[in-house]
Amino acid sequence: MIAHLDTTLYPAPTPVPNPEIVYPDSDGEPMADNTKQFRWITVIQYNLEWLFAPDPTVFVAGDLLWYPVEGNNKIRQAPDVMVVFGAGKGDRGSYQQWKEGNVVPQVVFEILSPGNTLAEMNRKQAFYNRYGVEEYYIYDPDRNDFSGWVRTEADLEVLESTASWVSPRLGIRFEWSEAALHLYRPDGTPFASYGEVSHRLELALVAVEQERQRADQAQQNVAQAQQQADQERQRAEQAQQQADQERQRADQAQQQADQERQRAEQAQQQVDQERQRADRLAQQLKALGINLDETR
Repeated sequence: MIAHLDTTLYPAPTPVPNPEIVYPDSDGEPMADNTKQFRWITVIQYNLEWLFAPDPTVFVAGDLLWYPVEGNNKIRQAPDVMVVFGAGKGDRGSYQQWKEGNVVPQVVFEILSPGNTLAEMNRKQAFYNRYGVEEYYIYDPDRNDFSGWVRTEADLEVLESTASWVSPRLGIRFEWSEAALHLYRPDGTPFASYGEVSHRLELALVAVEQERQRADQAQQNVAQAQQQADQERQRAEQAQQQADQERQRADQAQQQADQERQRAEQAQQQVDQERQRADRLAQQLKALGINLDETR
């Protein structure tokens, strides 16, 4: 005989839900340890944002946590600057790769500070290599030491020369020498700080305002010239009207003179006709024996 378990005495255990995994937006570390490091980070980030501003599919971020593996919030890294082609622009608390179409950040920058250790940088390089970064650049502004890695087939390979290197993905040029590192846009324009760009913008705005003022002045000059031309045209029209009136008066005077001449000619004709009648009458009387000259 099979014994049945009394479920009222032994109820089924309540399933425990899996706790939701939280992916923090901050690792608690500062973005930069000093002003020089911060300036380089912001210069690279801002200039890359300006460079790719027209392309809605390029996302540029600074000091943003990148989580490559869903379900594991311990695997993460916060590059000083990263560029992602295909993720799209927009604000994010962190870059959770599985929510971004599994698009890996293709280009990563790290700006060193005195607090960075060799072991730390080795771990970062191993992370970027493992999770598919295509280009990885490190710059130490204190030592002016610049290095770069580019993915070949499976791994990131160090660049043999960085003296005049052009990024395959970004198209920017790195000009590194013993004196300094300079970055240039694809059109040859050098990277500039926010303050430099702001100053250039102010100068450009001043130039635009000056051009606007010159355009306004030119417009006013054109308007004045147009007014003068209108006035001259009005005077010419008035003079033409006066000339037309004078011509009409002259025509009328000519007509009157012609009429007077015609009347004079008609009067002369009448006088001639009267003289001719008088001559004929005198001849007729003379034929009758009457001489008008003798009777006078």
